[in-house]
This record gives sequence, structure tokens and C-alpha cells, in this order.
Amino acid sequence: MQAMERRRQLEYPPETAREDEHGDVAITDYLIRIDHLAVAVEDLAAAQRWYSEVLGFRCVEHRTLEGTKSGMISAVMQAGPIVFVLVQGTNPESQVSRFIQRYGQGVQHIAFQVRDIDRLVGGLTRKNLGFSTGIVDSPGLRQTFTKRNPETGVMLEFIERGEFPGFTDENVNSLFRQMEENDEF
Repeated sequence: MQAMERRRQLEYPPETAREDEHGDVAITDYLIRIDHLAVAVEDLAAAQRWYSEVLGFRCVEHRTLEGTKSGMISAVMQAGPIVFVLVQGTNPESQVSRFIQRYGQGVQHIAFQVRDIDRLVGGLTRKNLGFSTGIVDSPGLRQTFTKRNPETGVMLEFIERGEFPGFTDENVNSLFRQMEENDEF
């Protein structure tokens, strides 16, 4: 009996969002899983070799992005349900290069798969969380980035996946351009 109760407590998200005394829902009610971790690196090829040769991850996608004044190259590394997106700036003005200059190599953002991204963003906005991008819509995928929290250094991405849940050049470029316009990294 205790094992069943413990499993029930660990299940996310619950069937319905719970409201607090202010009518806000618990943010955790929208979280489904960690979608991916983005890791900023100075040498994409070397990082990709380490993830594949040492850890056994396989590269499932490469992407090159160009913003107005900067760019980024990336490699999506996957092992089962675990996904790392390795990102490298293409010049010193790139968001990724600037992130590394300030924080060093490492986790650039944490992406969560969520449900009902509109309500989630509304609830987080009411809690004074700022966003670096608007919600970008593409077929089967909606996503947004928060501003980097100054107390923790954490930037979050929220992703709502539909029938065709893959990233496209269009949605990734749109997010990249918005972050560049807002001088976010």
C-alpha cells in the first residue's frame, strides 16, 4: 500500500492543475520531463567525440544558425531518452560565446517539456519571471525561454510538443533572433 501511494506522489503531471489561494496553479503541475540540457562548449567536435566515444551517445542532428550579428552550431547527442544539445558560438558576439566568456563552458539552459504552455507562461509571468522570447509556434512544437535568473544563473526553456514534435530551422532561428535582439545569452 505504501509503495502505491509513493508512486502516486511521484507521478507528474497530475490530471488537473491545482490552484492555490490566489487562483494560481502550481508550476510543477505543468512539468512533464526534462526535454534536454543545452551545454555551451568551445570546441564542438571535441565535445561531440567525448559524448560519443566515452559516454556512448550518438549524434542525431547537426544544425547551424545565423542571427543578425552572430551564429551558433550545434550537435544533438542522444542516449535513450537522455538528450544533450552541444552548442558552440561562431564568433565572439554569439550568445553562446558570450555565455562562455561570462560563465565558462557548461549547462547553458535546461529545457522542460510541459503541457499548456500558455497557462504556464501566464502563471510564471504573474510570479514576475521574465521571458527572453515570446512563445514561438511551429507545427507540433511551441517553445519559449526565460530570462537568466541572476541568483542562480539558470535559464529555462519550456517546450510543448504536439503531433510533429521536432525542432525546425524556422522555430530555432526565431528563438535565436529574439534572444539576440534582447541581448540575452
